Amino acid sequence: PFQPLPGPGPFGGLLAGVKGSGKTTTLGKIACELNARGVKVLIAAGDTFRAAAVEQLRIWADRASAGFLSRGPGADAAGLAFDAVAQARAEGFDVVLIDTAGRLQNKSGLMDELAKIVRVLKKVDETLPHETLLVLDATVGRNGLSQAKEFADTAHVTGLVMTKLDGTARGGVLLAAAEA
Repeated sequence: PFQPLPGPGPFGGLLAGVKGSGKTTTLGKIACELNARGVKVLIAAGDTFRAAAVEQLRIWADRASAGFLSRGPGADAAGLAFDAVAQARAEGFDVVLIDTAGRLQNKSGLMDELAKIVRVLKKVDETLPHETLLVLDATVGRNGLSQAKEFADTAHVTGLVMTKLDGTARGGVLLAAAEA
């Protein structure tokens, strides 16, 4: 299970990955599991580009009985991350989970935006984000290795989540990606 660090809060988790990899669903499932353990969770909808992302996260927040923060379409995701940490501190949340927009690892503008989110979080607290989870789709094969390398360089990935293992995909790239 997801293990937030003990100590003064909030514990900050950032989820990153390419479009459609399962970041939002993974975040929702983590929030539900944490809530079941009595952890007070705030979910921040940092995907301000995908039309259904905010609504999808709002549903997950309701399922998890978690706090929820979002902004309008096209809002600055780094500003939202900053506000999420401030709200989590002010309202006594134990964990803040920040969803991010899906991005292709070879699109420098999108990767720069992810780097900006990390920089802004570090201005709030140099230890943030405490965990950066890269969500990989098991069906992408060796491209997952490229994703792992690029996201690790940009967002200092601390953990990997492999999704979509319910079909024929076996996620064989996971071991190589973990070493990347």
